[in-house]
This record gives sequence, structure tokens and C-alpha cells, in this order.
Amino acid sequence: MRTPFPLPPAPVASTPEEYLTRQDAAEYLKLSASHLAKLAVTGGGPLMCRLGRAVRYRRRDLDAWASAGACRSTSEAA
Repeated sequence: MRTPFPLPPAPVASTPEEYLTRQDAAEYLKLSASHLAKLAVTGGGPLMCRLGRAVRYRRRDLDAWASAGACRSTSEAA
């Protein structure tokens, strides 16, 4: 039996998402882990994932947060 339309292609296997601990994320961003912890409480930091009691950061969220703060001079608002 023929289908009246072609079937969609099979999904391509993607690479798994990389999750970093707070310490690893801080090293990646060249910040202290305590600064990331403070940002997690007060807001304004990178997106984080709660896995039970553990906090993890996706590398793409860290990159997006760092890029959002880019500016050309110290007088520009981030």
C-alpha cells in the first residue's frame, strides 16, 4: 500500500545537553562559585536547572547570559 505523501525523515540523533555544576560553571565563566550562588538568590544570573537539590547550568545558557552582558564601554548599560 502506498502512502499519498512521503514520510518525514527519521530524526537525527543529537548530542546530549551538557550540564555543569556551579563550580564548573563558575570556572567556565571565570567567576567565583559564591558569586553565581548570590546571583541565583538575587536574580540576574544565568538560567539554571534544579535537579532535586542540585543546581546545574547548561553551557548554552551560560554563553547566552555572558553574551547578553556584552557592551562596548563601561558607560553602557548591560
